[in-house]
Amino acid sequence: MKAIKISLFVVVAAMIAACATKPVVQNPDVWDRNAVMYEVNVRQYTVPGTFNAFAEYLPQLKKLGVNVLWFMPINPISKKDRKGTLGSYYAVQNYKAVNPEFGTADDFKKLVAEAHKMGFKVILDWVANHTGRDNVWIAQHPDWYVKDSTGKPLAPNGWSDVAQLNYKNKDLRAAMIDAMLYWVKDFDVDGFRCDYAVGVPLDFWLEARTALDKVKPVFMLAEGDKPSYTVKAFNMDYNWRLLHTMNEIAKGTQNTTNLDQVVQYTDSAYSASAIKMNFITNHDENTNGSEYKRMGDGANTFAVLTYALPGMPLIYTGQEVGMKKSLLFFDKDTVPTWNNPTEFAFYQSLNELKHTQPALNAGPTGGKMIRYSTASPWVYSFSRVLPNDSVMVVLNLSAKPQQVHFTGQKPAGQWINWEKKNGVNALTLEGDTLAPWGYEILVSRTK
Repeated sequence: MKAIKISLFVVVAAMIAACATKPVVQNPDVWDRNAVMYEVNVRQYTVPGTFNAFAEYLPQLKKLGVNVLWFMPINPISKKDRKGTLGSYYAVQNYKAVNPEFGTADDFKKLVAEAHKMGFKVILDWVANHTGRDNVWIAQHPDWYVKDSTGKPLAPNGWSDVAQLNYKNKDLRAAMIDAMLYWVKDFDVDGFRCDYAVGVPLDFWLEARTALDKVKPVFMLAEGDKPSYTVKAFNMDYNWRLLHTMNEIAKGTQNTTNLDQVVQYTDSAYSASAIKMNFITNHDENTNGSEYKRMGDGANTFAVLTYALPGMPLIYTGQEVGMKKSLLFFDKDTVPTWNNPTEFAFYQSLNELKHTQPALNAGPTGGKMIRYSTASPWVYSFSRVLPNDSVMVVLNLSAKPQQVHFTGQKPAGQWINWEKKNGVNALTLEGDTLAPWGYEILVSRTK
């Protein structure tokens, strides 16, 4: 029995002639169906930590193959009750201003324009649930805030550096929408990632979405996992269930049965058009520990899973170069190095897979998921199938070798190993041994 091992490579070879595929032509109205999102931590991206310094990395991100740039909040940060030396991005002092730490409004406008020229979409992190504790609104409009028992602006969820906004106030709602429109109209951003979106009433988001779409169709990502928020207000929300299950599988406390439960929940609770954001790390998770701390040697295997399952994958600052540190959140820090060709090529390959295989599209245009049950609770195998395009993965979600024995429907047909570019008969997978955290990515021949 041959061992199936992880094959990392620096250069993604061309598909052999028999299985050549063409990139998907993106319809402007459905560009999100095969997109990959990239979260930008401007402060920690470079030593200067500015828009202009980050702009120099746009060609590298284009080469990586990401489509959507999500910028963590770029607004000025409140000084009152500030945490650390620089404070939290999420303690906004002024919704219509730029954090001078990053540069000027013109610098950001130039960055957005350059990103658009290169084919990127740009979304801003938007903090609508609360403001910093010296936000300009606190003195001007104290009735726009929820008050604590002492009559002072409430610090929600124990977040001592922010103040809770009161969405029962119509003037507050109008001002918040006006601020969001400012960034769409004046800076041409393409949408928003909305922090703690489920802490804000859904009817506000519906009102905001209607106003924004009148200017241009926007993409809206909710930090949350309430299906009702993705019906009309948001295009996508967080796949926290998937992340938490992957973390537990990495620890050996859960297995593929729990993974099936996550998939079944999403299928039953969400509409076909809703998109789940699949991720192994982001700014919150990294602050508490890198993906390597949580997932160990399985980090890349779980990354493959986030690309293969229905949804949109996310890459966080430094993930594409295998960053193993936790970046400081309230103080200056930087990604240790941007030089890791092997890890870069790994994500570059996954991005190419996402872009060139329509079966992996998010939403109703993607392929139907067919699960292949196995005797081992640590082997997870499924395919995404369209009439003329299919992708199959077989993953060992454990640190021990696992044999592949299908117990129900078995995969069939001729496939191409995505990494090795050699032909594979699916029937030969039966009885093979997957190396610890090993995986296979197979794509169908062109029909």
